[in-house]
Amino acid sequence: MNEQLVSMITQLVMEKMGNDTSVKSSPEPAVATEEQKETLIKFYDTAANHADEVASPSTSEQSNEPLIKLYQNESGNHEQSYYSASYDESSHTVAPIRAFKFEEDEVSESVQAAKKHTPARIGVGRAGTRPKTKTWLKFRLDHAAAVDAVYGEVTEELLQKLDVFQVTTKVTDKEEYITRPDLGRRLSDEAKTLIQSKCQKNPNVQIIISNGLSASAIEENVQDVYLALQQSLRNLNIEIGTTFYIDKGRVALMDEIGELLQAEVIVYLIGERPGLVSAESMSAYICYQPRIGTVEADRMVVSNIHKGGIPPLEAGAYLGTVVQKILHYKASGVGLVAKEG
Repeated sequence: MNEQLVSMITQLVMEKMGNDTSVKSSPEPAVATEEQKETLIKFYDTAANHADEVASPSTSEQSNEPLIKLYQNESGNHEQSYYSASYDESSHTVAPIRAFKFEEDEVSESVQAAKKHTPARIGVGRAGTRPKTKTWLKFRLDHAAAVDAVYGEVTEELLQKLDVFQVTTKVTDKEEYITRPDLGRRLSDEAKTLIQSKCQKNPNVQIIISNGLSASAIEENVQDVYLALQQSLRNLNIEIGTTFYIDKGRVALMDEIGELLQAEVIVYLIGERPGLVSAESMSAYICYQPRIGTVEADRMVVSNIHKGGIPPLEAGAYLGTVVQKILHYKASGVGLVAKEG
């Protein structure tokens, strides 16, 4: 190859490369660098004179200046105006503290008259579609008392005062007692043996006591009822058998006890299913010669025995007269009504 031609081509490439290098190292980047030195964010000392630049955080001479300044002139005092817009002391006054008070019941005279004759929840009013707070809290309280009555137990202290011994049914716990009523109508094997060994056979009247569905009812009422019933029967010269207590018994259990002891009359004092008016209601079931297979029509009951219903002492005395009538007619329930005419 011609050496002169090679030299020319080399020279042209070098010049070309030199031009590319000069383009890349052109003075434009220097101008951009100077522009980068300019302040991206500017701060002003007044709201009226935004054109006066007072600080630039990028310059060393003004590095001691505060980064943020507040406007201080009256017309542009943004801090003052913001405070006034968000909170006006003259428009906010402190309300006086008053004690909380339930709304007064406003019911008609007829409803007020009816409320004197029933503990039912009538004329209690409402707040929109809901019961009033006072009414709702009273409902919750009564419901809790009913649950306590069902799951409660009669104390040993009370049984000692009554001087009675205790037997059990085939029920093992409260849950089974509620879900298996049939097991509460049968004595356990140990109970049968204990009753036959301790109780008088063929009594005129056999009194038995059970917590049933409300231990609270027995705790509150049974002492007075039992005392008055004993006195009433003794005054009528009616023989009483050996009283005992049954844990978790049902009403029809009196049939099996009648079979065991061959009693003429059984008086069964038992706690009733609690309601939302009273959780302390007790009943006395009475039956002439109860035996396995006795129908419900042959039983009699004096119910609603509690301080808000039939007074316990009055109920006990009345039961003595009922027993006297049953022994006289040798019948109870529908049979007694038929014989009385």
